[in-house]
Amino acid sequence: MELEKGMMYHIRLKKGDVGRYVLLPGDPFRTDLIATYFDEPKLIAHNREHKTWVGKLDGVPVAVTSTGMGCPSAAIALEELIKCGADTFIRVGTAGRVCDAAFDETLDGVINTAAVRDEGTTIHYIPIEYPAVADRHLVDALAVAAENLGYHYAEGITQSKDSFYGQHEPENMPAEARLKERWEAWRRGNVMTSEMEAAALFVISSIRGCRAASIMSFGDMKKTVEVARDALKILIRQDAETK
Repeated sequence: MELEKGMMYHIRLKKGDVGRYVLLPGDPFRTDLIATYFDEPKLIAHNREHKTWVGKLDGVPVAVTSTGMGCPSAAIALEELIKCGADTFIRVGTAGRVCDAAFDETLDGVINTAAVRDEGTTIHYIPIEYPAVADRHLVDALAVAAENLGYHYAEGITQSKDSFYGQHEPENMPAEARLKERWEAWRRGNVMTSEMEAAALFVISSIRGCRAASIMSFGDMKKTVEVARDALKILIRQDAETK
């Protein structure tokens, strides 16, 4: 199929379709929920696992685009969104608990400060020694938003992996011993969460001169979306003041 000139092949958006601020869930169906937190929400694209709504917060254009599952798909969505003009990204999703502190039942979730690059996508960008670090201003905005809402989100590192069942059914894998050994290392190293996309978002955003952060839910996704929404409002105000 021939695409309109300038349209991105996977997300089916072109420059100007979205503003600079984008929320990034993995699940396409979760975009529908997130869009309800925008003013004037409008569905503008859905191709494969990438579904995009646009809207406004405090009169400023914002968007939500689903990345699909895993770093390869997330990297594609991010690269194409950057080409469309976006530069500020907050991943909104769910995660598994890893270290002992993460099993605090009072936690609503975790704001990720960095990611373990336990995946294969980012080594195609830069050597493994390069850190996957969230933007400190976005992390702070998420922390302030959570505190203002009275929600309990810890801050900490996430593990980004390629294999869901490598985590949940390691005993069925020929590499069982290695998987369990590494999981124990992450646990003892105080890694808070395990998910499948953050490392790619952090690494690529750093390389491209963009900003990215991630907030993971342990239960109530609505709380997590509220925190992300309010964090965007904080960023919008801060960016307006520094122009």
